[in-house]
Amino acid sequence: MQPKREVGIIGWGAYIPRFRIKDTNIARIWRSGIIEKSNEIYPVPISEKAVANMDEDVITMSIEAGKRALKRAQIPPHLIRTVLLGTESKPYAVKTSGVTIALALGIPPHILAATYEFACKAGTEAIQTVIGLVGSSMIDYGMAIGGDTAQGRPGDELEYTAASGAVAYILGPFDKKTSVAKIEGTYSYSTETPDFWRRDGEKYPRHYYRFTGEPAYFHHIISAAKGLMEGLGLTPEDFDYAIFHQPNYKFPLTVARLLGFPKEKIQPGLVSYYIGNTYAGSSLMGLAAVLDIAKPGDRILVVSFGSGAGSDAFSLVVSDAIEEKRDLAPKVWSMINSNCKIYLDYAMYARLRDKIPR
Repeated sequence: MQPKREVGIIGWGAYIPRFRIKDTNIARIWRSGIIEKSNEIYPVPISEKAVANMDEDVITMSIEAGKRALKRAQIPPHLIRTVLLGTESKPYAVKTSGVTIALALGIPPHILAATYEFACKAGTEAIQTVIGLVGSSMIDYGMAIGGDTAQGRPGDELEYTAASGAVAYILGPFDKKTSVAKIEGTYSYSTETPDFWRRDGEKYPRHYYRFTGEPAYFHHIISAAKGLMEGLGLTPEDFDYAIFHQPNYKFPLTVARLLGFPKEKIQPGLVSYYIGNTYAGSSLMGLAAVLDIAKPGDRILVVSFGSGAGSDAFSLVVSDAIEEKRDLAPKVWSMINSNCKIYLDYAMYARLRDKIPR
């Protein structure tokens, strides 16, 4: 899918809470206290994950990410004509979150506001919609956000990776002087694959363990990536960076190898090992980390994955404007490695994430 009018990323911004919990602390509670075997750390899927404070939710985190995106975009808020949020953990069951985010950012009411849901690819769905609106000249500027305070049932595999964070992108007509990257094209691939779901009213999601890798994650990401590359006449050698959805540390590295991408093209955007899986913002957080270091002319592949199941793939080419915009807001790896991090024990983590009924 390619828009009739060229579309570019004008600004981007990320927000990661400073509270963290080590995976080994979760393992200490749910794996019988056995963390070390033969002087080696008991295997856990990631190192640590970000945890939202009790006064943080997907709206407050999206507002912070949106502020940073506006700083880099260098446009007045009133030019934004749509605010779309992709999330699995919206605060309201009925009320949309986009209008609250818009109000806090100083964006007038002349907007299309909506909340998107397709598990972990809800954020890239929001981006595709903004691409369509800008590319058809219906609007000039729109904001797409991916964010979550994702839930994991106590003791479940998801609890080790389900984390908190948000990332926002402002899209507009591509201009070499103002756009940090041009979106060359996008490709989506979706099937009815029940690997992961949460029924209405249930607090925690459920999943079919054996479906998680195949036929879910690997099949959809590979199909979307190949479909995009074939449509644009590109190969893995044409890309300088590749970002895949990051449910853990192992899966994106494996899918990269299967597609023919070397590890060095994956590593800069592989952030979930240190902040966990922000779900709707997972691949978008990886993209933000790459934009923080990418150079003009670099080509980036981004492929999301959402359970249920589907993937969205994008090809972007970085432009000259990125050099003057990247330092206008905090960078992803600076937040990951911040000296202001506060590490929690499992008891405080359970309290903040409301895992103990009150």
